[in-house]
Amino acid sequence: MIAQGVAGPGRGVQNGGMRVRMVRVAELAVLQDIERAAGRWFFEVGMAEIAEDEPLSVGELTAFVEAGLAWVAVDGEDRPVGYLIAERVDDALHVEQVSVHPDAARRGVGRELLEHAARVAVEQGLPALTLTTFAEVPWNAPYYGRCGFVPVPEADLGPELREVRAREAAAGLDRWPRLAMRRTL
Repeated sequence: MIAQGVAGPGRGVQNGGMRVRMVRVAELAVLQDIERAAGRWFFEVGMAEIAEDEPLSVGELTAFVEAGLAWVAVDGEDRPVGYLIAERVDDALHVEQVSVHPDAARRGVGRELLEHAARVAVEQGLPALTLTTFAEVPWNAPYYGRCGFVPVPEADLGPELREVRAREAAAGLDRWPRLAMRRTL
């Protein structure tokens, strides 16, 4: 069972040996390594360009840390195994990135990071989480559907989420089917 609670700077959410806490700036290179390792799965579904895509820079990641919107799942020895970064988009907390190292996959790490983001959104008075994802990749839209997210029709996108989708399209991500999803809290 996933423990409930909110992790502030000094405490974390426990799940067995895993905890969720705020990211430390000194860990940003580790987050990049997690992203690269997790990205390798895209080779298996014929998306080499995604697998080879570089993660956000340390500077870009630092902005999420400074905004208080970057969390890391750590193992029993406080080593990062997954992370989530978010930002406010329209009326929701938008999951910009969630990645779990393959060595920690299928242990509830990604789900706990999403649950943590949901608790933060509720604390901030936001009614939902949003994200954008690949529609046909098993560990993307189908997984998020199991986590309570539902597709948002293009016509129902808020102006900021519409802009997120436009940036993704301009970056070539729409080469594969993508969609926005929302989880009402």
